[in-house]
Amino acid sequence: MTRTMRTAAAIVSQALNRLALLAFSIAALLLVGATALASFGLLPWLEFQATFGGTVYDNAGQIAQITLTALAVLLCAFLPANFRIMALENSHRKFHLSMQDVTQAYATTHAADRAGMFNIKTEFDGIRERLAYMREHPDLETLEPQILEIAAQMSFISRDLAEVYSDDKVDRARAFLKQRQQEVEIFNQRIDQAKGVIHSLKHWSQDVETEESIAQSQIARLREELQDILPELEQEPELALPEFEPPKNGYVFGLHQTPAE
Repeated sequence: MTRTMRTAAAIVSQALNRLALLAFSIAALLLVGATALASFGLLPWLEFQATFGGTVYDNAGQIAQITLTALAVLLCAFLPANFRIMALENSHRKFHLSMQDVTQAYATTHAADRAGMFNIKTEFDGIRERLAYMREHPDLETLEPQILEIAAQMSFISRDLAEVYSDDKVDRARAFLKQRQQEVEIFNQRIDQAKGVIHSLKHWSQDVETEESIAQSQIARLREELQDILPELEQEPELALPEFEPPKNGYVFGLHQTPAE
């Protein structure tokens, strides 16, 4: 119950503070506007008389208006600091060690460590250097000092990791991988060209085989036609030659033979 009442009181206090800040801001704007217009004769000055030490001041209203305007302007100059104080009180009231805040702070300081911004090697000076960097960082100004201290210690412990994976080394690794990727793309293009050449040669070989098959079929048909023609040529009559008889007069090819007795 007491905790609930404290929470309700804190909420009411925050609402009243915001309302007061809004009221002061509006009053300052109205007073500045009215005083500026009155100085140019567009609006009348505040008029009332005041007596001090027996002396009557007829322009006491004008003096009071100018004084209130200056006070309002000074209060408006104080408002940003008051807003910052309220933000710090609110964050301190709601503070708890969340891993998200620690991760944000550590990621920021680790990125700076990888970029080579921290050069001190001793533990105390190294952590102090990282704390100074995080306190000046615009994204970490609302975090609690304990979170910044934890993030600084974590960053100092992982300084070797930041050195191994520094931005320079990572950029060189990316450039190397990019070059390898380009080489692989060129190699794939050459493979595609080789596949195209093989496909063309295969298609060409099929065409040649088809033409050879057609030529062989034509040769086989010519042979069949020739075999149909050859039997007709073989069946033609052969010329009859006379049988050789020796001459009766005893002469054979111009030689004289003696008749047998």
